[in-house]
Amino acid sequence: MAAAGRVRGRLGFGPVGPRGRRYTIGPEQLSSLALPVGDDGVVIGVDEEGFPAVLGLNRPSPYDIVLVGGLWTAQVFALRAVATGARVVVETGRAHAWRNVARAAGGSACVALHEVGRVRPHGASAASPVVVVRDCGMRPPHGRAVSGPWQSVLTLLPYLGPAAPGLLGEASLVGVQRVSPEEAEQVAHLMRLPAGMVRTLPALDDGATLWCTRRESRLVTTRATDVESGLLGAARRMD
Repeated sequence: MAAAGRVRGRLGFGPVGPRGRRYTIGPEQLSSLALPVGDDGVVIGVDEEGFPAVLGLNRPSPYDIVLVGGLWTAQVFALRAVATGARVVVETGRAHAWRNVARAAGGSACVALHEVGRVRPHGASAASPVVVVRDCGMRPPHGRAVSGPWQSVLTLLPYLGPAAPGLLGEASLVGVQRVSPEEAEQVAHLMRLPAGMVRTLPALDDGATLWCTRRESRLVTTRATDVESGLLGAARRMD
């Protein structure tokens, strides 16, 4: 997410990929390129300056993300995580809303659906990372779906509720979509956001998310691909 000649803050957007001097190769050498170059993670959208926003998920240490937002964004996140080679485990009380996503992603080997509280260990490793999406409502229960080496967890909260302060306080990265003015004040306090964000958050467009830590924040817009639009429809905050 860095432009040539300047350094940008990393936020929660993934380990920095290989960096080196720029050079040019001829077409006859293209077949020799086999390694990825660039930042590692899920491209969740673009920021206000048009830079790709990359969320780094596959890590050797526990990584927790909380998204205060809609199902649409969580499902785009899941599909793109699968595209990076991760296995996605969805803990949800509304499996019917996820079945088409699981089918489109390649079935249970790629996106496995589990009832709330029924997630089993999936043997995450560097060669087979796992992303757990917890779609368990405003009061997600404690369970076995916890982050660990090569297993990240995204908890989806439709709104701020009693569990939100604790979850946001423990999260490595927080995403906030459109919320009420009262919720915006609460988020700003919990995440130490600039005062202007209290006015910005209630006016966010569908598909827009403020990704933040307690040190920095970045406003990102997620634009669906044609395939994602065909499967999930247009971006929306409400489900």
